[in-house]
Amino acid sequence: MTIDLVDCSDGELAALALAGRQPAYGELVRRHRSRVYRLARAHIGDAEEALDVTQASFIAALASLKRYDPDRPFEAWLSRIAINKCRDWRRRRAVRKFFAFAAPINEADKIADAMPDAEQAVGDAEELRRAVALIASLPSSLKEPLILRTIEEKSEAEAAEILGISPKAVEMRLYRARARLTEMLKKI
Repeated sequence: MTIDLVDCSDGELAALALAGRQPAYGELVRRHRSRVYRLARAHIGDAEEALDVTQASFIAALASLKRYDPDRPFEAWLSRIAINKCRDWRRRRAVRKFFAFAAPINEADKIADAMPDAEQAVGDAEELRRAVALIASLPSSLKEPLILRTIEEKSEAEAAEILGISPKAVEMRLYRARARLTEMLKKI
């Protein structure tokens, strides 16, 4: 008997994947890859790096699938993993940046600039890039609720569950994130 994986719930797919059915995990990836990518892109601000973080998120999810509680939403569990991978990426980037600045000045021309050339982007694409960069520059405590509520369109309760904070904390952080973005946009 063949099981139609498309009709299975995320919990059922997780159980099948744990039992060694690789196509079941493939279906979970198919269902959630766009959302995880959007989350990573909004968090990081760089499309190529977001692809790497998305891949790392799914690898980590597969490695820790046995710890997934099927009574809880898979989407929330996976979002938490993705946010943690974004934080890991930011920490690694900070370390790389530190060592890049620590390099001798005569080697400075060998260090790649991660920022896109300003002349490459025009019009709406430039404004989108600036907005993504501004969001990415927010502290994690403000950025994560903003991404989950506005980009991922999660409810306050869902965002609170993903972040492990109260719905009131999500509301307050969202307010602060919007205020900070407004302040940053005035300076541009």
